[in-house]
Amino acid sequence: MIDIVKARSMSDAELVQALTDAKRDLWQARFELSTRQLKDTSVVAKTRKSIARLLMVIAERQASGSSEVAR
Repeated sequence: MIDIVKARSMSDAELVQALTDAKRDLWQARFELSTRQLKDTSVVAKTRKSIARLLMVIAERQASGSSEVAR
């Protein structure tokens, strides 16, 4: 899981890669949850929060005009 301090210190490319990885992890966790293979169900919520943090940092950078992410 990525905390906000670490997310803010990442470059734009690292943010995009971390977001892609987090979305893949969320898909995997949901799949395991539906097939009853997931032991720790809090992983889904933690991953969603990580995705939200990453998206917030991307939005902050776009608002300040210092990013080329998703333009």
